[in-house]
Amino acid sequence: MTDDAILHQRRDGGVCTLTLHRPHRKNAITLELWIAVREALDSIAHDDSVRAVVLTGAGGSFCSGADVVDSDPYAAPFPKLRAIAEVAQRLHDLPVPTVAKVRGAAVGAGWNLALGCDLVVATPDATFAQVFARRGLSLDCGGSWLLPKLVGVQQAKRLALLAETIDAATALELGLLTWIKSDAEIDEFVDTLAQRLAAAPPVAVAQTKALLNEGVDRTMHEALASESRAQAVNFATTDVPEAYAAFAQKRDATFTGAWNVVRPAR
Repeated sequence: MTDDAILHQRRDGGVCTLTLHRPHRKNAITLELWIAVREALDSIAHDDSVRAVVLTGAGGSFCSGADVVDSDPYAAPFPKLRAIAEVAQRLHDLPVPTVAKVRGAAVGAGWNLALGCDLVVATPDATFAQVFARRGLSLDCGGSWLLPKLVGVQQAKRLALLAETIDAATALELGLLTWIKSDAEIDEFVDTLAQRLAAAPPVAVAQTKALLNEGVDRTMHEALASESRAQAVNFATTDVPEAYAAFAQKRDATFTGAWNVVRPAR
């Protein structure tokens, strides 16, 4: 577990929950916190026991973006910018499915951190803003790549150039949320969702996530070739025969991602 002052990690049944923990600043992210998130994602990427990740914030807010109060505006920005880019890339490349659980504000890099997750669940009172233009800044944390792919170039420009705050209903309408759940039900909903993701076949899920991420920039021919390679890998695991057997026996499958290639006798 990293420093409790900035990041909480909890692991339960294959699910790792990462909680940004600076509630006094609405979880605004310092360089220290960016580094902690990067290190946590690196650890998860190499831990086969983690099958799903939930990213959330403490104290009723998701994340108010990069910290501009506790930062020196005259300090060289490159270490923080490098850390922000590394977090965005690692989150995108993470082989396990990720869920952002959003209460309260998700602003600037904080919103793009949520958008970098595979699924986003928010409460009705959640608010969202690409606040960069109000701070004299341009998009970061992957926003310039994520927004046009999620909502199209025109709506992305609306959100980025006007830096307006939108509510959860508008975000859902634009395709920037997966679900809206009440404050009373969001925890249980996300817990159940994460457990469902953690119970899925890990090799197949990792490949499907990569195929979808890569597919937005590929031709149909390239996508079909990648799909064929991925399926060949899936058939070399124990998960495919387990799925077939579970279907025939009318039971839930237990997926492990174990390799199923028989070593020839010598």
